[in-house]
Amino acid sequence: MIQTEGITKSFGNLQVLKGIDLTIDKSEMVAIIGPSGAGKTTLLQIIGTLDSPDSGRLTINGTETGLLKDKELAAFRNRNIGFVFQFHQLLPEFTALENVMIPALIAREKPAVAEKRAKEMLDFLKLSDRMSHKPAELSGGEKQRVAVARALINNPAVILADEPSGSLDTKNKEELHALFFELREQMKQTFVIVTHDEQLASSADRVIHIKDGVVSE
Repeated sequence: MIQTEGITKSFGNLQVLKGIDLTIDKSEMVAIIGPSGAGKTTLLQIIGTLDSPDSGRLTINGTETGLLKDKELAAFRNRNIGFVFQFHQLLPEFTALENVMIPALIAREKPAVAEKRAKEMLDFLKLSDRMSHKPAELSGGEKQRVAVARALINNPAVILADEPSGSLDTKNKEELHALFFELREQMKQTFVIVTHDEQLASSADRVIHIKDGVVSE
């Protein structure tokens, strides 16, 4: 599903990643942990094709992403990768339904089809009565579930989550963690999650430790 080979990344004179070799299987839930500044988010951004490594190769679903041109890479990302961020990153001027539809519309899906799929996702996540609400009218847990629905709308090969429960209270955090496992079982999603949450990490199939720019499992 995901393979990185010799991934390195520097910012100025600071080398953050020093040769990352990873293989993540389909439907596997992997937690990436490590101290602040260890390179966890940088690695997640590279796996998500939001940033490019200085050297090394990234292959997702048989596609070597470094060989794609910018437009091809953007289309590949839109179709194959879903993102869940710590602070939701929902667009405040749009309703929950409209926020969820956006990745499908970017993929040039017909609006009626995108709306139908978004409604199905929101219904699955028990948000059918919140579809017309804007983010300011939603609770923290509801916002994060909308973000999960948005990540799922194009049926991506992998969900990448960066501290997804970091802004949630205990109840919503537990519900989000349970949701991830439900999605993995029902939709066979692959999850790569950067987290400081020990409970979430310990529940994952595998924990990858990053320290000083290298990996230990």
